[in-house]
Amino acid sequence: MEAHPYVPRDLHLPGYAPCFLSMSNILSVFASSSLLIVTLVWIFSGRFKKTKVDRVLMCWWAFTGLTHIILEGYFVFSPEFFKDKTGFYLAEVWKEYSKGDSRYAGRDAGVVTVEGITAVLEGPASLLAVYAIAAGKSYSYILQFAISLGQLYGTAVYYITAILEGDNFSTNSFYYYAYYIGANASWIVIPLIIAIRCWRKICAAFRVQGGQTKKPKVR
Repeated sequence: MEAHPYVPRDLHLPGYAPCFLSMSNILSVFASSSLLIVTLVWIFSGRFKKTKVDRVLMCWWAFTGLTHIILEGYFVFSPEFFKDKTGFYLAEVWKEYSKGDSRYAGRDAGVVTVEGITAVLEGPASLLAVYAIAAGKSYSYILQFAISLGQLYGTAVYYITAILEGDNFSTNSFYYYAYYIGANASWIVIPLIIAIRCWRKICAAFRVQGGQTKKPKVR
């Protein structure tokens, strides 16, 4: 049986098959696919009379929604991806990412739970947000706010559980900072910015509504 590259070294992964694709191959496919999605959504959003901010948000929600559903969904429902010998791309992604966090290969219960909720709930909700922004739905801001809070909560649980368990799941410092830290940074910074923006929009709407419904003073 081939020895796996993950930490801890005694992690039990019977039937492990090494990656067929190189890191550059895996990342280039992900980058090109993401760029294609963003480009198509940007072009599509031009058909609507939306601000550049709304169009950028549509691109983000399409990207993050498909990432949640396809990548994270595959992880959740493919517990033995580390055994794959076909070179299937999604299996290769998680074999590679596990070098930054071996809890994925080891099927850590906390990670599976967080990723399951993300794939099943936040993924479809993100795609709904694309529609809500395009169609100018009244629930657009509260939906984006809720998804962003969910992403922030999930990321917080992801890191906190790692710290409580010793924070020793990366093959080396490169994978620790490139995958474990870097690959997740977007789901901290961007949801935080969107949550703040939506909070302000919702508060402003209630202030306007309050001003319209307030009875004039009788002199």
